[in-house]
Amino acid sequence: MIRFKKLARAASALTTPLTPEDFLSLFNPVYSSRQLRGVVTRVVHETEDSATIYFRPGSGWHAHQAGQWARIGVELDGVRQWRSYSLSNAADSEPAITVKDAGSVSHVLVRDTKPGDILFLAPPQGDFVLPEHPRSLLMLTAGSGITPVMSMIRTLIPRRPDADVVLINSNSTPERSVFREELDELADQFPNLTVRHWFTSVRGRLDFTAKAIADLCPDWRDRAAYACGPESFLDDAEDLWNREAALETARAVPIGGEGAATRPSGGSTLTIERFSTDLTAGAGHDGGLVTFEQSDREVQADGATPLLDVGEDAGVLMPSGCRMGICHSCLIPLRAGAVRDLRTGEVHNEPGQLIQTCVSAAAGPVNLDL
Repeated sequence: MIRFKKLARAASALTTPLTPEDFLSLFNPVYSSRQLRGVVTRVVHETEDSATIYFRPGSGWHAHQAGQWARIGVELDGVRQWRSYSLSNAADSEPAITVKDAGSVSHVLVRDTKPGDILFLAPPQGDFVLPEHPRSLLMLTAGSGITPVMSMIRTLIPRRPDADVVLINSNSTPERSVFREELDELADQFPNLTVRHWFTSVRGRLDFTAKAIADLCPDWRDRAAYACGPESFLDDAEDLWNREAALETARAVPIGGEGAATRPSGGSTLTIERFSTDLTAGAGHDGGLVTFEQSDREVQADGATPLLDVGEDAGVLMPSGCRMGICHSCLIPLRAGAVRDLRTGEVHNEPGQLIQTCVSAAAGPVNLDL
């Protein structure tokens, strides 16, 4: 170890002002001792406004579980911007993200990314993953909500003939349905996958009633269910499962004598992955003057706009990640003042307290250490 350190110091002396790591990056573009990177290997355009980007990550990346997501960074006008995307490829294959052109970072990824480009990365994370012993599953997806579920299907279906998966996939039209052809091919090839396409331009929105879901999957109550998609889609699914749980509780059969525990006669579990967060609970209040002390900028903000957006609009370099209160990459200390959590309405006003700028708004004057 001592000899290695001496060699490293000697190398640094020879390469000053550059470091040995800088020279290594010339030969291996994903090498960095400071920031995890990946090189784009290919880009596949899935629909007119979406693309799958495959990349080879550098050291520090760990293989994702099917259904997880990762933070991806790109340079926009000299500023590194981060967003979170689900990993859509199988768990043990080259990682890939499937992106819809919606927003500045997504637009660059879909329209401008090419093989050889460098992406900044953070390791995979998330709890929306397959159960330990997957058997009978029901997948409910809408729009880009198919991306984490596609990773699950690609991982599970070819390797577990004992698994039985039904996918109900909602999109506006066949042309806008990402992975539609591949899903149909997988369903033809593997009898353990059933795919039900639902096109809202023809049939209207999917009706989340027990009868409507039973028409598409008769034994849905006996399956572990996973859902991913827009907020309204997930809210409707959650309402159905809650109604069913209430009915099961009402029909519960006593075990043993009076006062004994009860056991529902059946029932399905529902696991949800949300791409956005409801920020209306804390909205509707007055805002205040937001002071970004290190940037020497002041902005009058309303009480409904996240401080992350306020800062970015003012040209302040704001740390960010998922932009929905999950990854905590936007945490910064509150120097002074008060902020309101837009998810709950709770007010935070302790100096030095770490706040999430992506889900917090001004609740009076605010001083931030940025």
